Amino acid sequence: MTQDSSHTAADATAADDTTADDTDTLVATRAGVVRGGRTGTTLSWKGIRYAEAPVGPLRWRAPRPAAPWDGVADATAYGPVSPQLRNPAVPLGPDAVMDEDCLRLNVWRSAADAAEPLPVMVWLHGGAYTFGASSQPLFDGSAFVSTGEVVLVTVNYRVGALGFLDLTSYATEEERFDSNLALRDVLLALEWVRQNIGAFGGDPEHVTVFGESAGGGLVTSLLATPSAAGLFHRAIAESSPVSSMYGTERSRAVATRMLRQLDIADGDIRRMRELPADAIVDAAAIVYAAVPSEEPGTLAFAPVVDGDILPEHPITVLRDGRGHPVPLIIGTNKDEAALFKFMKSPLIPITDDKLTAMVARIAEENPDVEIPSREQVLDAYEGLRAHAVGLAVARDIGFRMPTVWAAEGHAAIAPVWLYRFDYATPMLKLLGIGATHATELPYVWGNLDGGPKDITFRLGGRATGRALSARLQARWLAFACGGAPDIVADGGGWPAYDPAAARATLVIDRHDAIVDDLDAGIRAGWGDEVLSFT
Repeated sequence: MTQDSSHTAADATAADDTTADDTDTLVATRAGVVRGGRTGTTLSWKGIRYAEAPVGPLRWRAPRPAAPWDGVADATAYGPVSPQLRNPAVPLGPDAVMDEDCLRLNVWRSAADAAEPLPVMVWLHGGAYTFGASSQPLFDGSAFVSTGEVVLVTVNYRVGALGFLDLTSYATEEERFDSNLALRDVLLALEWVRQNIGAFGGDPEHVTVFGESAGGGLVTSLLATPSAAGLFHRAIAESSPVSSMYGTERSRAVATRMLRQLDIADGDIRRMRELPADAIVDAAAIVYAAVPSEEPGTLAFAPVVDGDILPEHPITVLRDGRGHPVPLIIGTNKDEAALFKFMKSPLIPITDDKLTAMVARIAEENPDVEIPSREQVLDAYEGLRAHAVGLAVARDIGFRMPTVWAAEGHAAIAPVWLYRFDYATPMLKLLGIGATHATELPYVWGNLDGGPKDITFRLGGRATGRALSARLQARWLAFACGGAPDIVADGGGWPAYDPAAARATLVIDRHDAIVDDLDAGIRAGWGDEVLSFT
């Protein structure tokens, strides 16, 4: 990982299977001209700089728009990845280079001419706010744009401590810091889309922002961010940890941990801008693991309810029906927590003692909220085997119930479609992880071939997966194009979610199905009051 900020507006090495000599890949953005590439029937522009390198005095500051450049910038290869530890669960691709100069985005569209500007979809990757990049092979946009219905944008933002550490409480007259850096990165990228996407054939008045896991959390945060108004017009949140963000007291505690880990005194805060990125990533990894281990249910790095760019907790805003009134698809996977157990991750509390500690801490921090009793909660899981109860409780407090609370509130101001993804291949069932966290992604992207190390379809299921992927993409694209995701396909339509009526939910499986009030049992167990850390 380097801190070199000498890159051009886009990286200079073209992919082997991409030609860069087509005149239809020359596009003039407001900052300068970029040349993309063509692969088959797909045009792409990769590694476009949307912000200046956040290094030196700009580290832990709000991003600044990219400065204009002369000539033609090459946009045929992905830009750098935000510095992070390598994680086998989040393959970044064989050519990934890490560098703080990572604020780049990629644009994809079909080479076919369109009579009118196309709707735009902007993707925010996941990775526990600590891993991932828009250049992951899974997020290759070729299949997604093959129907010619949308222009696709995938965005890099700062991750880990570089994107989510809040040092504002340690600011001095000489050293200033900003909060919610990654969220600000996304806001600037959306502003870039508004100003530039027309040149790529996209319609800036029809933008859908979508993301999964941490990316889904950023989507639900955007719904509660006042300055995001008008930057997007529809939203899709997949497996969003809606309630997993905290206030300034907790963010200061994480900042203090980081300073102690790096052996930096409070009065020597300037050193935080002098350290190599590697040192920050290494220290952040220790803090990342320690925080949820000591305080179950919390994350070290996440958006901060700072009273500024994010004035209120998104789960509260959404539950109250005060978010941006844009149509929303939102949902989770049936076995969300199984992946975290499989990977022995500390992020999701699964054991009885960890879950008990988490609920006790929530009760302590929410004295005015009636916390459901242990017996009331466990009644919702009657019939489950003892070893499965912890996974189910972790899934529901971490993902499903915040999603349901958000859907119920947002449905008062805009159409909402609620789903649960249940499909698991025979291999994933054999491994005991089922339809766990992130397993819907290959189907959303139409990229079912995960390479030689991917065992998902080793015991079959690929034909079913292809059919499921076609349905899922058709729904997402119909929604992004301004309609409802209620295509009449295997399983029929998809009514909007109505808390005052049937609470229709789409269960996505081998055959899709509509189930009324799918979450009745867990709603009875957890209640209607929002439970979250402060």
